[in-house]
Amino acid sequence: MAPGLRQFTERRGDGAGEPVLDSDNGEDLMYVQPGVSIVIGNRSPESQGTVYISTKKVVWLSDVDRTKGYAVDFLSLSLHAVSRDPEAYSSPCIYTQIETGEDGNESEDSDSESSDALDLSKVTEMRLVPSDPGQLDTLFQILCDCAELNPEPIEDNEEHNWIFSANQLVDETAEGEDSEWNFSQNPSSSIGHSNGDHDLARTVLELQINDNRFEDAEEMEHENDSDGGHH
Repeated sequence: MAPGLRQFTERRGDGAGEPVLDSDNGEDLMYVQPGVSIVIGNRSPESQGTVYISTKKVVWLSDVDRTKGYAVDFLSLSLHAVSRDPEAYSSPCIYTQIETGEDGNESEDSDSESSDALDLSKVTEMRLVPSDPGQLDTLFQILCDCAELNPEPIEDNEEHNWIFSANQLVDETAEGEDSEWNFSQNPSSSIGHSNGDHDLARTVLELQINDNRFEDAEEMEHENDSDGGHH
């Protein structure tokens, strides 16, 4: 599980600096957007800073306080979207939802404007508010491109990731074989994909089986008609 939103203070260079990335493990800087405020939960916006988007995470660093910064890995971002609805938020922004591993939303104490101590482990929402709303679409597209570089990892002990083919769906009445669970190694010919959804699998299998039965019935009817024509 990715760690959610966290403090980030590793900078290099003069002035506001820039984030220190994990270049040894292939992390590269993809995009820099200055003039962006960050809004954590329902708190007031932080002073303006700069957003750095790498191949692994999103980093926001304050322009005025080198000790203030936040980061979130793409694996923790469950949603990001452009928000221009003034009823949702007063300024156009990038709205994100963050997976924390906690049950429920962030507590009122950690989310309220009056709270001095912010528990980042419970924060589930973050907004990036550029001073120039015209940068929203570019910022959003870069987020999409980098998110695609970080697919959800597949657990080694995962037993329910599967792809199956129509060619290997055999009549369930076959004796002595557990024929429902023969799977194809060729994803290009798949007709279904599931992550542990056995009900979906069985539904597709039953549909295929029922289709076969209809075909058998039509063949029998055709044979009976042919036999009747000879008498």
